Amino acid sequence: MKYFFLFLLGCLTFTGWCREVISLNHSWRFTPGYETAKGVYAEITLPHMWNQDALAGKADYYRGLGNYERELVIPEAWKGKKLYLYFKGVNTVANLFVNGKHVKEHRGGYTAFAADITPYVKFGEKNVIWVRVNNAPQLDVMPLLGDFNMYGGIYRDVELVVAEPLHFSLFDFGSRGIYVSQENVSREKADLRVKALWEGELNAPAVLRFSLKDAEGKEIAGKEQTLFSERHSVELSVEVEKPHLWNGRSDPYLYHISVELVTGGEVTDRIEDRVGFRYFRVDPDKGFFLNGEHLPLKGVCRHQDRAEIGNALLPLHHREDMEIMAEMGVNAVRLAHYPQDKMMYDLCDEYGFVVWAEIPFVGPGGYRDKGFVDQPSFKENGKDQLRELILQNYNHPSICFWGLFNELKQAGDDPVDYIMELNRLAHQLDSGRLTTSASNQGGRINELTDVVAWNMYYGWYGGEPSGIGGWADEVHKRYPRRAIGISEYGAGASVLHQQEDLVKTVAGSYWHPENWQTYFHEEHWKAIDSRPFLWGTFVWNMFDFGAAHRKEGEMNGKNDKGLVTFDRKVKKDAFYFYKANWNRDDPFVYIAGRRLTKRSEALQTIKVYSNQPLVELSLNGRSLGKKKGEYGTFVWNGVELHKGVNEIVARTKAGGEDKILLEW
Repeated sequence: MKYFFLFLLGCLTFTGWCREVISLNHSWRFTPGYETAKGVYAEITLPHMWNQDALAGKADYYRGLGNYERELVIPEAWKGKKLYLYFKGVNTVANLFVNGKHVKEHRGGYTAFAADITPYVKFGEKNVIWVRVNNAPQLDVMPLLGDFNMYGGIYRDVELVVAEPLHFSLFDFGSRGIYVSQENVSREKADLRVKALWEGELNAPAVLRFSLKDAEGKEIAGKEQTLFSERHSVELSVEVEKPHLWNGRSDPYLYHISVELVTGGEVTDRIEDRVGFRYFRVDPDKGFFLNGEHLPLKGVCRHQDRAEIGNALLPLHHREDMEIMAEMGVNAVRLAHYPQDKMMYDLCDEYGFVVWAEIPFVGPGGYRDKGFVDQPSFKENGKDQLRELILQNYNHPSICFWGLFNELKQAGDDPVDYIMELNRLAHQLDSGRLTTSASNQGGRINELTDVVAWNMYYGWYGGEPSGIGGWADEVHKRYPRRAIGISEYGAGASVLHQQEDLVKTVAGSYWHPENWQTYFHEEHWKAIDSRPFLWGTFVWNMFDFGAAHRKEGEMNGKNDKGLVTFDRKVKKDAFYFYKANWNRDDPFVYIAGRRLTKRSEALQTIKVYSNQPLVELSLNGRSLGKKKGEYGTFVWNGVELHKGVNEIVARTKAGGEDKILLEW
């Protein structure tokens, strides 16, 4: 048997011990739940999901049981230690068995959970780990439905945590047991309150030791607090003078913290993390403010899947998504419609994105099913998933909003009272952030969270793109004391679907021309940019994503409203429109309509996107002059092509040039 050890956290002291965190991503055997024959399995490596059928557009993709098994040798030397399995994401319900004995069930596919396997293992022997996973829909587990694929599998990392008897708790809804609250933050000072949960017996005096270091490794503050055996939590506070603020994309400054348990002069456990100091508010008339300065949130939504691999993403995939968003100039992201991999929140801290994080309380939208069932087991599951979302991601400075629901309806079982319960729970768990929601309804449901936003699709599911402005003005007038935003707006597009004329398509058809999506976003952004009262706006979606039930666009099983294709290979024209308006730091020039290579008429309109003040256009080596742009858009009308192949070149002083070939 091969062993793959990943030491994520280590001790630097010469005395004492710290937990070992060992990757268990390798050497798994997988069988579908319907397989009954012995010895029939596939050898797989995590992360893994089994729904290639969903990616192929099969609307009735397999939703049922899957089995994961592996052997694990537990050395004799680990006797006396505590052993945990830590699962970062299993969709949707997981039941863990060790050596044939049931250890734990976890209900919810998008958050982490830990299981104490110490009583179940045999030291010095091989142990059999069996995880039975079920992604079948269940009426007491969120989400009940959604316009996205609910892939089955152990699709995030699994780790073995080997801890000393005195260690930080893993049992507070899957968190690491360390909560850092920032209070009274200003440019002059900040108060930091640290709460730690611990497990084990105190056989000698013990303390919690805290250290805060700046980005260069210099200690800024440190403190110790005595542990008491009658409590398994401890708190301490420190004051930081003139903190270097986490200031979004312009300066995402992060401090490093170290929290240790020390007994008898020896360190028994250590947790390290990053924190950032910031303060924010939302004004109903002026929008979002970060550290006292107005910051228009130029946001996108992001699903966690991609072509061929579904939601079984590797770290390189998460980072690639962040790089693409950063290139476009994004400064805020709605991580929809569920908690996403911890690495995404880490990267948002690092890149300076303001985050809307949410639970999978997803309503029917335009579909027939319900998103809410008024039964105790469903409601408790939703509360547990909210606890897991908040407590597992408590320390991330990027997160400013906790999302409580998406597109719920009040018909039938009315979710209003339950949403109010969730709102109270969110504030009990975290008083330092705001709650929000994504609505597509009128009525009281829009008055429950601290701020609210709407999913609106003017120009796609009805109306014209410019209608979004009048809608926003009317809602702002109706709710003058409410901070309102747009949680989703978007239009589908295939890079294979090209048309010369600008003609609106039917959303549910197989024809999703790219130029209509581009026009849609041009009109929306003009309206959004002139309405600062919108606290945040989020494009739906940054990337195409899997939705097996959809039968539209270039292929079944895909929602093509992304600004980038499902495989991340092609950035659609609308991507460059936003880059021209949102990214002022990286000079560029881009000719739109480049995939329509054959034109039917000699006279053409050439559109160029750039974040530079002047663009020059040339046709077959002849300059057609320089132009100033509006909203990053430069247009030349009446460009006369020659018979055959024509070379179009756009140039800027600082952004280089872009070249395409058009045939007439």
